Amino acid sequence: MDTGLNKKIVILGGDGFCGWPTSLHLSNLGHEVVIIDNLSRRNIDNELEAESLTPIQPMGTRLKVWEEVSGNKIGFYNIDIANDYSELLKVMNDEKPDVIVHFAEQRSAPYSMKSPKHKCYTVNNNLNTTHNVLCAIVESGLDIHLVHLGTMGVYGYGTAGMKIPEGYLDIEVKSETGERLNQQILYPTNPGSIYHMTKTQDQLLFHFYNKNDNIRITDLHQGIVWGTNTKETSLDERLINRFDYDGDYGTVLNRFLMQAAVGYPITVHGTGGQTRAFIHIQDTVRCIQLAIENPPAREERVMIFNQMTETHRVNDLAKLVSKITGGEIAYVSNPRKEAAENELHVENSLFLSKGLEPITLNTGLLQEVTKVAEKYAYRADYSKIPAKSTWTKQQQPGIPESGVLN
Repeated sequence: MDTGLNKKIVILGGDGFCGWPTSLHLSNLGHEVVIIDNLSRRNIDNELEAESLTPIQPMGTRLKVWEEVSGNKIGFYNIDIANDYSELLKVMNDEKPDVIVHFAEQRSAPYSMKSPKHKCYTVNNNLNTTHNVLCAIVESGLDIHLVHLGTMGVYGYGTAGMKIPEGYLDIEVKSETGERLNQQILYPTNPGSIYHMTKTQDQLLFHFYNKNDNIRITDLHQGIVWGTNTKETSLDERLINRFDYDGDYGTVLNRFLMQAAVGYPITVHGTGGQTRAFIHIQDTVRCIQLAIENPPAREERVMIFNQMTETHRVNDLAKLVSKITGGEIAYVSNPRKEAAENELHVENSLFLSKGLEPITLNTGLLQEVTKVAEKYAYRADYSKIPAKSTWTKQQQPGIPESGVLN
């Protein structure tokens, strides 16, 4: 498909769960896509000894198959963006992209809390990557639109009796003379993990470089992604997307569906009263497309979208999955330091105004994910399913063994 507005797009972290389907989606639209990735997510698989439930092909195979099925070629550079600034700048100057899509951050909250080593890695990788990208854009002199995948978690999980706005909060302050002044500030952050903390720091880096150097930036505060495949990743099994099910990287709904598919208890942390924001992977790639098609002007402030389509309580999702699959629910201790229950009301009108038609939770898609889990159930390592990373030294997560509930 040719949109008539084809762009050169560099995708940082294009080998990952969100980056790979986004790369294929944008390539399929006719954009010239180049991926930069140091394959760190694959290295973390080796570290954790927990592979994707779905079989992920080597990067070279993925790119070759995509060219075969689509006729489109995607470029690839293996660069550690957090540490190889000069190489990043060289690629930027050589490729001269119109857009950079930034997925290149360690994305797991539990992984970021595993140990001091993992905390330091997450901070060093995420903050250096974001700053190096911003610094290189300025040094290149190119007018590049940066689209960043952030997280709803920057807001924390709770509201002050209002919908969480899209990035900016209207406030009223009283001057020394008694005059009441209206202002807008970044919505106060409340990170719940080291990972989320790095995303709040991203916001400040974006604010500075936008103010100081007029970089055009769109920051997408995304909810929890569920689903596995998109239209493009379904074209050939060798293009299949990741399906993380382990306690560090498995997102909650996908994890529930996989657990039910393999006959493992659906593990709910705490009471399950936590409310979370969700989005389907197909909507993720569509939102990236819409952000690219609707860039801010050179003089505009950072544009912030809440990239989510619905909110659900974790316990309600567990009950829904149990009803569909017949799986049993196990309530285990919560490894996170958070409120047992929370409300979450989120404003998401900006993407809706740009034409997003949300894919909401439905039985058909849940069954589709379950079928993927059932097909590759033989690849599951049950010992990797429990969440073992704890937020404080005092916590000991409850772990069901061999189907025994606690």
